[in-house]
Amino acid sequence: MQSLTDLIWYHGHFLGIEWHFWKVIGWLGNAVFTSRFIVQWYATEKKGQVVVPLSFWWLSLGGSWLLLSYAFFRHDSVFIYANLFNWIPYIRNLIIHRRHVDAHLDCESCGKSCPPRSNFCANCGTQLTVKVQTAVK
Repeated sequence: MQSLTDLIWYHGHFLGIEWHFWKVIGWLGNAVFTSRFIVQWYATEKKGQVVVPLSFWWLSLGGSWLLLSYAFFRHDSVFIYANLFNWIPYIRNLIIHRRHVDAHLDCESCGKSCPPRSNFCANCGTQLTVKVQTAVK
């Protein structure tokens, strides 16, 4: 049992790591970034087909920003470059998702949200009408 304690509290540090604020940020970034794979795996298993849930992109964004902030603290050019631009596709995918959600049509008969470009409501069969938004001047 003593050897297990020595492994966990190696040289007086938890897991042998000298902990400080930025070290916690770096490990938190790793945990958040890694958790996105668990979220994606769970969503895929639940649906029975490959799915990339919205939370995957939020976890990717948060994890990469935490890792980038830690990399700047460390002044590690390789680590900084590895995380400097990967947030761009995450934000782009979040924007695409928002536009897709906003493009859904609401059925006036049953209130169900229908996919963009639908002609009829899948729930009640009512013909859908596209509402044209006018610019306010």
